[in-house]
Amino acid sequence: MRLYLGIALAILWVSSVVPSVRNANMESADLALINGRIWTGGDSSTFAEAIAVRGNLIVRVGKTAEIKQLFDQQTQRIDLGGRLVSGGFNDAHIHFLSGSLGLAEIDLTNSRTVAEMVERIAVYARKNPQAQWIKGRGWEYTKFPGGLPTKSYLDAFIRDRPVFLSAYDGHSAWVNSRALQLAGITGKTKFTGYGEIVRDSSGEPTGALKEGAQALVRKLIPEPTREQKLDALRQGMALASSLGMTSIQNASGSLEEVSLYEELLKRGELTLRVSATFSVGEKTTQAEIDRFVTIKNQFDSNPMLRADSVKFMLDGVIESHTAAMLERYSDLPQTSTIPYGELAIPYDVYRSLVLRLDKLGFRIYTHAIGDRAVREALDAYEIVQKINKRTFARHRIEHIETVSPEDIPRFAKLGVQASMEPIHADPGTVDIWVRAVGQERLPYSFAWSTLLKSRAQLVFGSDWPAAISIDPIRGLHCAVNRRTIDGQPPKGWIPEQRISIDDALRAYTEAGAHSSFEESVKGRIAPGMLADIIVFSQDLFKIDPMKICETRVVLTVFDGKVIYQNISRFP
Repeated sequence: MRLYLGIALAILWVSSVVPSVRNANMESADLALINGRIWTGGDSSTFAEAIAVRGNLIVRVGKTAEIKQLFDQQTQRIDLGGRLVSGGFNDAHIHFLSGSLGLAEIDLTNSRTVAEMVERIAVYARKNPQAQWIKGRGWEYTKFPGGLPTKSYLDAFIRDRPVFLSAYDGHSAWVNSRALQLAGITGKTKFTGYGEIVRDSSGEPTGALKEGAQALVRKLIPEPTREQKLDALRQGMALASSLGMTSIQNASGSLEEVSLYEELLKRGELTLRVSATFSVGEKTTQAEIDRFVTIKNQFDSNPMLRADSVKFMLDGVIESHTAAMLERYSDLPQTSTIPYGELAIPYDVYRSLVLRLDKLGFRIYTHAIGDRAVREALDAYEIVQKINKRTFARHRIEHIETVSPEDIPRFAKLGVQASMEPIHADPGTVDIWVRAVGQERLPYSFAWSTLLKSRAQLVFGSDWPAAISIDPIRGLHCAVNRRTIDGQPPKGWIPEQRISIDDALRAYTEAGAHSSFEESVKGRIAPGMLADIIVFSQDLFKIDPMKICETRVVLTVFDGKVIYQNISRFP
């Protein structure tokens, strides 16, 4: 009975109490959401009851009685039954094509043990005998003795086909002996780039590859066809819609990837607003940069697709000791050859490219996880700001897992945005991370609260698929609680860095829009804004914070149209 009542209340098409024709002045609403608790995007006290949408824009926000004045026979009405509403989620750091392609591969995320991972891999191999390569991602460093996997786990049951499995963060790979053989990797193989072929005490490759060394095997994997990529993006968009994501900002990309989104846009299939990014580095040519400029200008101010940002990789990750640190890693022996990690690109090359790309009007994202890399990025931005005089460029630093307290005030001073992923601070994944960082640096680990108090702008994303979850709800849970979904540790991990639910929601909505110079058209619930709206199963402002992770998105409106609904979750 509750379900039938919910269906009746949720989406109503009523004709008996409204005019039979649309108002001549076209002031009627195409879509109305009434009797809700609408968080408009300010603090925890800024709420309304109802929203009217015409076309793809919000035209009025206010009391239900006001919105009912805009009803006519064609108005689609959704009775929210008191549910919480906000603007759509904007995932400000995601690798959407990679994650979408991975939906058809082995998912090792949230595996509790090595045995569970091995079982998932074996099941996939048995079910996909035609697969030339066994591919997947999601393994966590903490599950393996010593922090890295070895080929022996895979060789025990897959010898005839190559296996390539990315770590959850994408910075390391786990391969079997067949993959090493095909790549010609032996005990005598030399690798001099950024990264490492991990070896055992006898010098033999273990089956773990760090950073750039992954390419030795990855380059052998057949590239998906264009149609396969388009199909994967369609699956990814369906998943995103079910999670309330209406905008994404890619944190990597290519000219081809932009063309994929352009094709979906032309076909009328794009159900996400995409801010595409071009990956750049030491080998980026002037011809490539010229092409990036052409594409940037082509999509200037397009509300569905833009391509005005570039992404640098300045260092690696803490777990594999490839992030660049100011002080040595706490868990490395004194004999370690790289005790501080290292930069992924020579600093003078990085700074020169930042100078050129800033002058061309690009927004710049810099991956910087270690506190040294964060400082180097801030230094480069400061120098470039003085030379090019672009003081409102909205450049960003991505991740910022560790930061020197001396550098925290520089974010606000320089107008540099702190782009971070709460899910990476899930306490269930940080054991090896903590040992590497050491106790002295912990107070400024994933320092969301300290950054906000310094007046820095915090922008949240998922880093999917380099994360244990794409779901923004999991990110909200981590940001507010600093605890696992099972409640560990009871008092929170570095609890002084927790933030409020409204600060966390703002980092997933309005701040993301501000990052891409779109705060005037999206990110909040207000007249004149694009109608990207989501409805929650629970009121995030009223429930026990530890119940946040149980919340689901039950309705997603994108560009004025309902693109996802789960009516079974209405009472």
